[in-house]
Amino acid sequence: MTSTPGHEMSQPDDPDNRLDALRAAIDAVDREIVERLNRRAGLAQQVGELKHRTGAPVYRPEREAQIMARLRSVNPGPLPGDAIEAIWREVVSACRELERRLRVAYLGPAGTFSEQALLRHFGSSVEAIPCPTIDEVFRATEAGTADFGVVPVENSSEGAVNRTLDLFLLTPLSISGEVSVPVRQSLMTLGGSLEGVRRIASHPQSFAQCAGWLERNAPGIERLPVASNAEAARLAAQEPATAAIAGDHAAQRYGLQIVARSIQDDPNNRTRFAVIGRYACAPSGADQTSLILSVPDRAGAVHALIEPFARHGVSMKRFESRPARQGLWEYYFYIDVIGHRDDPPVAAALAELKSQAAFCKVIGSYPRAA
Repeated sequence: MTSTPGHEMSQPDDPDNRLDALRAAIDAVDREIVERLNRRAGLAQQVGELKHRTGAPVYRPEREAQIMARLRSVNPGPLPGDAIEAIWREVVSACRELERRLRVAYLGPAGTFSEQALLRHFGSSVEAIPCPTIDEVFRATEAGTADFGVVPVENSSEGAVNRTLDLFLLTPLSISGEVSVPVRQSLMTLGGSLEGVRRIASHPQSFAQCAGWLERNAPGIERLPVASNAEAARLAAQEPATAAIAGDHAAQRYGLQIVARSIQDDPNNRTRFAVIGRYACAPSGADQTSLILSVPDRAGAVHALIEPFARHGVSMKRFESRPARQGLWEYYFYIDVIGHRDDPPVAAALAELKSQAAFCKVIGSYPRAA
């Protein structure tokens, strides 16, 4: 059989035919995914009704951590585990909202790394409440204006966030989760270049994280410290002569163009955030416990402080000292150990510490960040 020019018959292995077949298969899978997502949402609604009858909390961090760990373990690829978790975080967030929309306070304004941490941990189906200071995040959560709060704890380059550590001493809240966010600092302007720029605005910690790059690439430009990177981005959006150092999320939110990406001096720079609230997590199987200790001022006191952990086989993840501002002791020690406070080895070590330490406060056992 012949065909006229311009009307050749398509062959079975024609790329266009193959592409149409693949797209049809994707459409069929999409319909199946939507059906199964709604089936999951219906089951979540039934769970919510049972929780409402029994007074159980809407959000259980340990349960969500177990879901993510299980999904990673059964994931055959080609999607990486991080992508699977990011997708399911939004699925879980949307299903949770069918029970009740959580209110979460964070260090604002919108566009900060704190907001990124909130979205990474809770998903986007929450009411995000920006607060001007870390103190306000604690106050909003303590007062019940927010169900949970997200506060920075430490940066891998610049160390501990001292105000957060100080407030942990005073608050009745507990840590119910942690989030580790890669800090990718970008230089951004309205026009997409440094032409005409007379000042660079950013948070002082970001200036410190990018000091080497700035010395090499913008040595004569004024540096303007502001309260947050999002505030720097807001200023840059209003003033063509002002550039900002912030995350790409802020550039998108404020309509800025990236001049240079990843200008932080440490390519592995990360900030760790704590999720605070009144919820006490049950064991998830992959937990850590945070506590604050102080010891009497005598020889060997610090060794005695940590010796029970070693003897009971409890691994220490972080040991941070902070000068005491009042009281009878010189330092408080902020310690993270692997395991839940109800795990027998951790429980035994804590029991000994409480009998020996001048001050001991467990500020949370919660799922470790992946």
